[in-house]
Amino acid sequence: MSVPVIAGLGIAQPPSASQDELWEGYFSRHFTGTTRSLAQRIFAHSGVTRRQAAVNPLLEDVSDWPTERRMRRYQVEALPLGKEAVGRALTAAGLDAGDIGLFIVCSCTGYATPGLDILLARDLGMAADTQRMFIGHMGCYAAMPGLGAASDFVTARGRPALLLCAELTSLHIQPSSARVDTQQIVSHALFSDAAVAAVVTPSGPGYALREVTSVTDTSTADHMTWDVTDAGFRMGLSPKVPQVLSRHVRALVDDLLARHGLTSSEVDGWAVHPGGPRILNVVERELALPPQGLAASRATLDEHGNCSSPTVLLILDRLGRATPATPAARRVVMLAFGPGLTLYAALLDRQD
Repeated sequence: MSVPVIAGLGIAQPPSASQDELWEGYFSRHFTGTTRSLAQRIFAHSGVTRRQAAVNPLLEDVSDWPTERRMRRYQVEALPLGKEAVGRALTAAGLDAGDIGLFIVCSCTGYATPGLDILLARDLGMAADTQRMFIGHMGCYAAMPGLGAASDFVTARGRPALLLCAELTSLHIQPSSARVDTQQIVSHALFSDAAVAAVVTPSGPGYALREVTSVTDTSTADHMTWDVTDAGFRMGLSPKVPQVLSRHVRALVDDLLARHGLTSSEVDGWAVHPGGPRILNVVERELALPPQGLAASRATLDEHGNCSSPTVLLILDRLGRATPATPAARRVVMLAFGPGLTLYAALLDRQD
């Protein structure tokens, strides 16, 4: 039986700024009093050198905007970014928009009706019978259930599916406050904007999706939150998250690989969502990965920050590009984490 394949990826990102520029030009004034020195240390040790922003705080301060204004701007910025990513993914897969049987959009940073799924289907010329699915508020791991749904559709229907992950975290800078709020400082130091699309086909060259699996520890549901407030969406990120991951990630990965007769030593590509440097350190330790095992994940965090749901696809794209020094990864495990507290994993292998 044929296995669904990620036949094309497409990436679109807004302009970038260095972490130093963002600190000196905006956040050093945004954080005041005793909060400022703490924030400076967190920014300096974030593992991020550059980030992308559709609404750049160096040019436009959204921190006092009401949620309604942020949502209007979300649609203005997300639509062209999504269109660019989808167009590139379709070109990479050698398909037209009219070939798509299922269109899935993941986004937790903005909402509108009609949504991106409808507007992009209209603007790109998808068929009237193209089915659509919108995945919201799953956060950083949303690409994984999105890929799972796309894979199931392709297997059942024999038609291509398209996944788009689009996040504009730059719209949710929170109002300044003299009160020390480490969770907000961390989120403002890490998050970034991106759109990544993936075309999944019944066969062909690309990364075959062998399995998508997950585990949720509902006893830690309060460790990661994303609350809709009158001043945009507010991140809650407990420092205990790495401890929860350390309890579950090894068993999740070992069980996934065992079902396919594999061990971690047979995986040459690790696409691990970089929720921050501590997250990557915990995963590296618990899985006993070699020193360069998470190089692609760390490089993605360094160059792009944490883009929420598109991030694991950015890392997969990096792993799939051969360089003179590094061949393209043949077998990949993708890992992403988010509210629940939920861990998702997927096994892929390269088909030529």
